[in-house]
Amino acid sequence: MRFLRSGKVKDIYELDDKHILFHFSDRVSAFDVKFPTPIPRKGEVLCKFTEFWFKKLPTPNHYVRTEAKDKIVVKKMDIIPIECVVRGYFYGSLIQRWNEGKVKIPRGADTQIAEKFPRPIFDPTTKSETHDVPITRDDALERNLASPDEYDWLEKTSLGIYQKMSEIAGKAGFILADLKLEFGKLGNEIILGDSIGPDEYRMWPQESYRVGAIQESYDKQLLRDWLAARGLQKKFEDERKRGLEPIAPELPSDLCNEMSSRYLSSYERITGTRL
Repeated sequence: MRFLRSGKVKDIYELDDKHILFHFSDRVSAFDVKFPTPIPRKGEVLCKFTEFWFKKLPTPNHYVRTEAKDKIVVKKMDIIPIECVVRGYFYGSLIQRWNEGKVKIPRGADTQIAEKFPRPIFDPTTKSETHDVPITRDDALERNLASPDEYDWLEKTSLGIYQKMSEIAGKAGFILADLKLEFGKLGNEIILGDSIGPDEYRMWPQESYRVGAIQESYDKQLLRDWLAARGLQKKFEDERKRGLEPIAPELPSDLCNEMSSRYLSSYERITGTRL
């Protein structure tokens, strides 16, 4: 087994010329900053959620087997350098981009925070280890990130996966607000890849959902909200503008434990399986 790289959350190893191993850590990142404080059992939940979704969704994917509570084996594939983001609600960074005139939302959509769109939108970004940048279809084609047929397939398939996952989450009492997916090529086939879990989507309890309010999040948004409320998001952005690399603070234990509890709770409610 050969170590390949350490990402924001996963450590990746090459097993042979056709397979790699994902080791899901307890690390956490937000606003493109890695934090030194681990989230208890986070890696285990992300690993098991990834296994669950890959087995549940009808879209072909690169999952092979689960190796341990926080490790899976997947097929190697050529990653398509597009983060396929689907948004069903007016929330998060989308609000600022809309205010700045940088993104379109469905005609007739309400622009109150957390308002549901008449239909989900495909809102892709570039794929980067540092900072993903929103792109349009024309951008993707001009940069040769995908062919026209590939881009259209990615959009249609991503919207379909979002719909399927929303139905499953809804039966467990959750709202799937948005979702980030990755795809790659295995031969001539495009397949679903990477991982799917609370680091890749926003999920809200139906019982506490209120339009016009910050939502109770069973995902990484809990950390983002904590950072934003203390001015740390702006601090990170200002430091980057000055050419500095932001220094992540230690996170308080109560925040880490609450994130861990919500990750575990969402997994158990959606899958019906205790960890």
